[in-house]
Amino acid sequence: MSMLQFFIAVDVTVVNIALPSIGADFGVDGHTLTWVVVGYTVTGGGLLMLGGRLGDLLGRRRVLLLGTGLFGAASLLAGLAPTFSLLVVARLLQGAGEAVALPAAMATIVLLFPEGPARTRALSVWAAVASCGLVLGFVVSGVITAHLGWRWVFLVAVPFLLLVMVAAVFLVDGDRPAAGDAPPLDLPGALLLTACPLLFTLGVVEAGEPGVPAWVVPASLAGAVAAGAGFVRVEARSRHPLLPPRFFADRTRVAANLTTMLLSGGLSTSFLLFTFYLQDRLHIGPLGSGLTMLPLAVSLLGFSALVPRLLNRWGARACVLTGIGLTAAAMAAIALASTLEAGRAAMIPAMLLIAAGMAFGLVGLQYLAVTGVTEDDAGIASGVQRAADQLGGATGVALCVGIGFAPTLHSRDPFLIATLLAALALTAGALLAWRTPAPPTPTKTPAD
Repeated sequence: MSMLQFFIAVDVTVVNIALPSIGADFGVDGHTLTWVVVGYTVTGGGLLMLGGRLGDLLGRRRVLLLGTGLFGAASLLAGLAPTFSLLVVARLLQGAGEAVALPAAMATIVLLFPEGPARTRALSVWAAVASCGLVLGFVVSGVITAHLGWRWVFLVAVPFLLLVMVAAVFLVDGDRPAAGDAPPLDLPGALLLTACPLLFTLGVVEAGEPGVPAWVVPASLAGAVAAGAGFVRVEARSRHPLLPPRFFADRTRVAANLTTMLLSGGLSTSFLLFTFYLQDRLHIGPLGSGLTMLPLAVSLLGFSALVPRLLNRWGARACVLTGIGLTAAAMAAIALASTLEAGRAAMIPAMLLIAAGMAFGLVGLQYLAVTGVTEDDAGIASGVQRAADQLGGATGVALCVGIGFAPTLHSRDPFLIATLLAALALTAGALLAWRTPAPPTPTKTPAD
């Protein structure tokens, strides 16, 4: 499960440093290349709850194999794509494969380990692998692009995904027979949930871009609002909603997922700010930029090993607040380095703070988001948590980076504006986490 998580997480960031090479091969500009990243992230996040529901209805192992196979086939298509349009289609399919596979994988882990220290350790490994995949994506992309070409950024994952599928057949228990007729899937809800952030991102990213018709931005934002309202309406009236109303009865889970969106927005923004600062401000090449981010990945491993012990001692809410505070401190460090026009070494403290913020914040939020789940709703709870993480990251990047680096604000420091917007989101997340009802602190059992 963690191997699958690693390669899916890598694919979230691995294309960033390879984008200039992709653009040169296909003759497209940087503005068009944005959709190689956004299309994958938003499609994956928007369909994650549908994937979680599929796991609950059709069986986790069956859905796990289906999603992993789709993700692997799409990776192969992306690596062999003869045109840019086909590459974008492949990225959309990768997002769909992730949405189907990841909730089933996380639900498998949650149900394998009981609440308490055992589940805490398992989720810490899961979160550490995901976080390292996100960060190492930059390094892997730089090395592969420099020595093998950008197509191998996608192709390298294919044999490992085949190994995941073979291992899942032998290691994951078979699905139990479905009880009676399975209820229909809420496809309208899934489509509206995907359309809402996609249209919102389109409106924010295209704002102020030269050559974009004046009606595109307001139409996109209006469409995002309409899609969001339509999703709420469909869920309220559906007999078999994608997101059952009973999910909102648990205040801890709801607050944990909202906080996840806000924290992930800040974390995802920091990754792009690091890349932009190193490559655009300091003019460091792709390989050098990727290697500069190694301290983040290495320190993340150390913090991820420390968090389970502190989670058992402090409780999940205290860890979440610590993670948000450290991430906010990282934003201040990025803003200071940009204002002083400092060298690459000045970014190391911010990277260490981001690593600590990810480890403390995301592990604590994952624990809160799946507290009290059962066999019947583990998939949907996992899907909601992953959707909150991914959609929050995509929306945060669209707002913080999209507004901060907008052409109309070129007279201002884009890094200062982006970090200020991220800090506001993190403040809201801290207030929400502070008021979140905390479950009992995990305690050790004799078996532990």
